Amino acid sequence: MDFRIDAVRAKFPALSLIDKGRRRIYLDNPAGTQVPQAVADAVSRCLLTTNANLGGFFETTVAAQDIVDEAHLAMADFLGAASPQEIIIGANMTTLTYHMSQTLGRTMKPGDEIILTRMDHEGNVSPWLQLAEDLGLVVRWLPFDQQSWQIEEAALAALLSERTRLVALNYASNLTGSINRVKALTGIARRAGALVYVDAVQFAPHGLIDVQNLGCDFLICSAYKFFGPHMGILWGRLDVIDALKPYKCRCSSNALPERFELGTPQIELMAGLSAAVDYFAELGAAAGAQGSRRLKIAKAFEVSIAYENPLAQQLIDGLSDIAGLTIHGITDPKRINERVPTVSFTVEGIVPETIVRQMNAENIFLWSGHNYAWEIVHQLGIPAEQGVVRIGIAHYNTAAEIDETLESVHRVVAMLRQERS
Repeated sequence: MDFRIDAVRAKFPALSLIDKGRRRIYLDNPAGTQVPQAVADAVSRCLLTTNANLGGFFETTVAAQDIVDEAHLAMADFLGAASPQEIIIGANMTTLTYHMSQTLGRTMKPGDEIILTRMDHEGNVSPWLQLAEDLGLVVRWLPFDQQSWQIEEAALAALLSERTRLVALNYASNLTGSINRVKALTGIARRAGALVYVDAVQFAPHGLIDVQNLGCDFLICSAYKFFGPHMGILWGRLDVIDALKPYKCRCSSNALPERFELGTPQIELMAGLSAAVDYFAELGAAAGAQGSRRLKIAKAFEVSIAYENPLAQQLIDGLSDIAGLTIHGITDPKRINERVPTVSFTVEGIVPETIVRQMNAENIFLWSGHNYAWEIVHQLGIPAEQGVVRIGIAHYNTAAEIDETLESVHRVVAMLRQERS
């Protein structure tokens, strides 16, 4: 494996910041990663040298259009899309999903059915629930298996009917870390005539996405989860989105993807988005990849997965040593490739926030709560107002950081238990 962690970390200025003599350990990555210097530079350069709206003939507006076009092309390479016309860029995953749900609602009628999972982030649940309420649709709930921690194909097949219009599912859970077999699930849904909408926000930082191979109709992700700016990106199969009539201004473009991109684009953030994709390509090139940007991105994920998975197992093994601690997700080392390095746990008798507050005070950054995995905590019987402790690894973290974090968890749990006794 050719993964030079020191060279990777050197690209991220935030990793060297110190607060009152304390180093920072960033394990809040499922909520948002840090960015390479190149991303910040691209955003700044756009604002300072190509700051204009689109559609004119002078230098800055022409240059701004180039930035917008390159962002769509970069994301087509990142997701394996057939064309940049299939790439819709917007404010964030939730906003884009609300917009697409309303657009798809124009093709549905009362009594039509949609399938939602108990494993999804609320951003891929509430838009569809509210659409169902507005239109009189029937919602079918698909639980995840609490042995495999995944959505099982047989469970999905049992819910499908001739009235199913859409299946919304996730690629990887932002709480359990489990990766679903999206291609197999999509095949089952598509054979039943349903559209498939995939939330890949948690998977995108940790694995190569190939939308054409998956066979789904829509796939969405968030750039700020893979070292980019705060943006959402929605891929839609060309023949599907071309047939849709979105909510838009009457006088705005009817071309693709512009008809789905409401208002003035966030051009400076699109510059940062392209830089984030190029960061992956550079990582792949440093590992020996040659050829297209797509091939270099694929290599980047190959080496980063090989680096991340041992860190995740190190974390899981260390947490498993604590009596009364439950990891909610896959722990079997033989199945480490079936999860992303997001690990959530609870400790018997201790409120998750109390653990997190103590660790945050040590400059170890992580989260507690339901983390918008609303359906998961309810299926597992975890109090939603408490949730879990969530630790999320990115490929700029180190084994030493995991060791230090584990030492902190052990010490904090012991301290809190002593205070209770």
